Amino acid sequence: MANIKSSQKDIRKTATRTAANTASRSRLKTLSKNAAAALKGGDEKKIADASALTASAYDKAVKTGVVHKNKANRVKAKLAKAAVKAKAATPAKAA
Repeated sequence: MANIKSSQKDIRKTATRTAANTASRSRLKTLSKNAAAALKGGDEKKIADASALTASAYDKAVKTGVVHKNKANRVKAKLAKAAVKAKAATPAKAA
């Protein structure tokens, strides 16, 4: 344990930030899995909603410094590409 008061505070701050970052990363993983499940399901509305939620969460994670900007862009591009592919594979409904 640190003896200096500012070092003790730094240790507390690090623990708080670590917990917040871990929760944020866990949420990103969950949203990514939900988006992947929606892609397998094939429902266009669910795919759009899941993709939008995931992209938004990654943007917020970049803003707070949890994820690097390039990683977020890579994940969002991969998700968008998969969504377009899934939409093309889904047969069009007759009106």
